[in-house]
Amino acid sequence: MAAESTPLALPVLPLDDEVVLPGMVVPLDLSDSEVRAAVEAAQAAARDEPGKPKVLLVPRVDGTYAGTGVLGTVEQVGRLADGDPGALIRGRGRVRIGAGTTGPGAALWVEGTRIDENVPEPLPGHVTELVKEYKALATAWLRKRGAWQVVDRVQAIDDVSALADNSGYSPFLTTEQKVALLETTDPVARLKLATQQLRDHLAEQDVAETIAKDVQEGVDKQQREFLLRRQLEAVRKELRELNGEQDGDESDDYRARVEAADLPEKVREAALKEVDKLERSSDQSPEGSWIRTWLDTVLEMPWNERTEDSYDIRGAQEVLDAEHAGLQDVKERITEYLAVRKRRSDRGLGVVGGRRGGAVLALVGPPGVGKTSLGESVAHAMGRKFVRVALGGVRDEAEIRGHRRTYVGALPGRIVRAIKEAGSMNPVVLLDEIDKVGSDFRGDPAAALLEVLDPAQNHTFRDHYLEVELDLSDVVFLATANVLEAIPEALLDRMELVRLDGYTEDEKIVIARDHLLPRQLERAGLQPDEVTIEEGALRKLAGEYTREAGVRNLERSIARLLRKVAAQHELGERELPFTVTEGDLRGLIGRPHHVPESAQEPAERRTAVPGVATGLAVTGAGGDVLYVEASLADPETGAAGLTLTGQLGDVMKESAQIALSFLRSHGAELELPVGDLKDRGVHIHFPAGAVPKDGPSAGITMTTALASLLSGRLVRTDVAMTGEVSLTGRVLPIGGVKQKLLAAHRAGVTTVIIPKRNEPDLDDVPAEVLEKLDVHAVTDVRQVLELALSPATNGAAPEVPVAA
Repeated sequence: MAAESTPLALPVLPLDDEVVLPGMVVPLDLSDSEVRAAVEAAQAAARDEPGKPKVLLVPRVDGTYAGTGVLGTVEQVGRLADGDPGALIRGRGRVRIGAGTTGPGAALWVEGTRIDENVPEPLPGHVTELVKEYKALATAWLRKRGAWQVVDRVQAIDDVSALADNSGYSPFLTTEQKVALLETTDPVARLKLATQQLRDHLAEQDVAETIAKDVQEGVDKQQREFLLRRQLEAVRKELRELNGEQDGDESDDYRARVEAADLPEKVREAALKEVDKLERSSDQSPEGSWIRTWLDTVLEMPWNERTEDSYDIRGAQEVLDAEHAGLQDVKERITEYLAVRKRRSDRGLGVVGGRRGGAVLALVGPPGVGKTSLGESVAHAMGRKFVRVALGGVRDEAEIRGHRRTYVGALPGRIVRAIKEAGSMNPVVLLDEIDKVGSDFRGDPAAALLEVLDPAQNHTFRDHYLEVELDLSDVVFLATANVLEAIPEALLDRMELVRLDGYTEDEKIVIARDHLLPRQLERAGLQPDEVTIEEGALRKLAGEYTREAGVRNLERSIARLLRKVAAQHELGERELPFTVTEGDLRGLIGRPHHVPESAQEPAERRTAVPGVATGLAVTGAGGDVLYVEASLADPETGAAGLTLTGQLGDVMKESAQIALSFLRSHGAELELPVGDLKDRGVHIHFPAGAVPKDGPSAGITMTTALASLLSGRLVRTDVAMTGEVSLTGRVLPIGGVKQKLLAAHRAGVTTVIIPKRNEPDLDDVPAEVLEKLDVHAVTDVRQVLELALSPATNGAAPEVPVAA
């Protein structure tokens, strides 16, 4: 029970974040102005009254005074241990704070009423049990701390009120808990509160000791930090459960994200397993970082995102025609693919056996013909997302299939990253420069592409990093390459081959007029009506300033031309608008770099001497004209045999041996002086010696060059040839007929000799090119010599070139 007595006027001594209970003796620092003012005011008031100076100790929490204070007496004023002035104050009893009043000094004075605490005598049984319980708990806590001297003091306290207020010395109590003890005026209720607080603290200590005991066994020096953090997490979890708080850590955030995401069932199961591992791992564990990165990757994948295909077949065809001139084979294949997709969709066929049969096209052709830009046009025509994967120079198999998660810095492969970048599961993925993929000790990336590009397998593609099945069957893969032979056979077998053999001159002019010129005008800062290039000038640019299968150099020439015009206009040398004619080209960008063989003077032509023939070849840059030069060594040097130069491959060297053997065995029949071949050395050279050359298709060209050398008859300037020769003189078929005929057309050749068995390949050659070429299909090398060699001179002895 508590009763109130006569009011008192006391100076207020505020205590910030600190509580003093009755019976406690505390030192206070007098350097604090409020403390000093209160003590001085109490000392001034005590001069007129008997007894020690009295102050009112009031807790102040966040600037707010408590409603109950403690009457304190100033026991002693002097110096603290650190030398600062201080006062020793003893708490005497509780005081209920009333209204403010006046008093001496600078302190705040208030009226307070002393609260008398009465405990019935003798103590009821339940109070006695409460006293015993508190003393037992306090003794247990003090013994754990080693405070044996304080144990006796606590055991000697019999007063209920004093026993409850003694808990004010407990360091584990918060300010709020001590204020609650201060404001509880009933001694029995206060003792119950102190007992509960002490019991809770001991329970928390027991949990901490249990956790420490469980994790302490087997701890070594390297694991100490990890285990201590586990202990801290366990303590926090227990505290959250005691306080009824929700656990809002990172693992729960990932769990909520996984459950809210639209994931396939197997992917969801794998992700939830990883979340379980994350919950069991420490914040500082490397495994936790790997799991978070993996979960982020899985959650960013567009597992169920797909774009709707545009099944406007006519519209798709118009898009392809507008963005690319020529390339009819590719356009037809894409149109066929869309038409079949549309019919299957209209008839509800859709997916069959988990496979959608995504197209895999391989676009093979020389540089600059538009293979890469065609991929964007395909995506545009189909209404799909487009993403490009550059494979040039990739030598690590993990670049395609991903790294194992055990590696530091592991990442998914380029295919998975492409799908994530596209944001849908059915994009158009362009595998650029697939023939430039290399292999070394890290594996063969081309082999890793086998599953990706197989329509029968890629619906269950498994990346090493994700380790979950990824459906690639609805992805349209386009692969580009310059050299078909550099693509592994097994990989090529999984793709539909579409050849882009280059453009005709007419197609180049259309491309230059409709695509290249507008783009370069914009880049040069010119308006379309300011500079116009006539068709004749474009034709000369394509035919004499550039000689290529594609249009890259043509675009560079147009850009150079426009830059020159823009610079002259800025210098005041030329007025705009200006029309570039064929005659203006030399003054603007210099002389032509490629003059057709037929347009040169007879003395300047490569075939102006016997022993030189014109062949046709296919290189990584498309078709090209290849010259073969032959000469006989002086008999006096004694250097017999065959010498080959020009960086030739084994197959081409064998073709030279076959050509020489044929002429030795059939020279008399062909009326050639084959006796020279026995005594004099033969030298065959292929100019551009820095460029590697190989293949059997130069067989008839070397035979013709040797026949021209022995007979003294010139090879016709307007004739080019290609074909393999046998020992019996048969002309065997070769490859790349379309590319070779396009090269002959670009070089100004008008007559081309090809094997008879390659005659069906002429269907692939554009009609406008065939109209300008006289193509002869032959079966025997004798026909070649009749067509290629000029008529013999009247009775003149042949002039055979002699090697110096």
